[in-house]
Amino acid sequence: MKLSICTISFRHQLVSIDQLVSWARTNHFQGIELWGVHAKNLAEQPSYNKDWLAGFGLHASMISDYLPLQGSEQEAFSKVQQLCLLAKHWGATKLRTFAGHQASSAVSKEERAAMTQRLRNICGWAAQHGITLIVEIHPNTLADTIESTVQLLEEVAHDRLKINFDVLHVWESGANTIDAFELLKPHIRHFHLKNISAPEHLNVFSPPNVYSASGSREGMVPLFDGAVDYQEFLEYLIHNQSAVSEGLYVQDMDASLEWFGNACKETLSHDRYKIQQLEQQCAVPRAII
Repeated sequence: MKLSICTISFRHQLVSIDQLVSWARTNHFQGIELWGVHAKNLAEQPSYNKDWLAGFGLHASMISDYLPLQGSEQEAFSKVQQLCLLAKHWGATKLRTFAGHQASSAVSKEERAAMTQRLRNICGWAAQHGITLIVEIHPNTLADTIESTVQLLEEVAHDRLKINFDVLHVWESGANTIDAFELLKPHIRHFHLKNISAPEHLNVFSPPNVYSASGSREGMVPLFDGAVDYQEFLEYLIHNQSAVSEGLYVQDMDASLEWFGNACKETLSHDRYKIQQLEQQCAVPRAII
């Protein structure tokens, strides 16, 4: 996989995009996942773009934001247009959102139908810019279980709708991560990788807590030190490098180390090294011809 850092990891730190990109290159990352707020603010300095990023050997793997599935359609259209233009400026082909902010079990049929129609419209708007809409598997959304996620894909029925496979949230839903990967594999275009020390701390990832500078960080741990078995999951991906879909393989896909805790650089570089080490250990020797 091509590993990215998320600029949201540094949301409460006084650090420049120049410093982040230089550090990412030094620590052998391949990409940057830009938080929508950061992309919008950087638009005032247009010299920061895909070519500038490519000069560091990096690419923008995704723009991550939150698109409204309810309310004014004109406002939603305007936001999609803005984000798609920013994505093109950075050379990103994916725009990440959540499938609403209500649990799938709490949404009425009418509400679900309206939200899936909005998602279908957003896919169409994004497609006009060559952008793919990525819906994240996340609690309290229409993609909070594997069953509801599959249903969502069927209801929206648009080839520009794909999945951000957040491994922790898949595990949180009660699903087996490997089985879920195999089921959703044709639709997955991005991975989010993070971990937690124990299930009782999962609320630490609720958006109000994560975005608060004074929020709790209790339970956030490095990738291989938590309740989700990333050793097993990543080994499975490495050993099963079959095509996700026609012409697309797991090793060519983007994955972001989504760290929300303290000691950002230390944790991210540590996890990057551990993944690299695992890849080397699991590497299949090439046959001598």
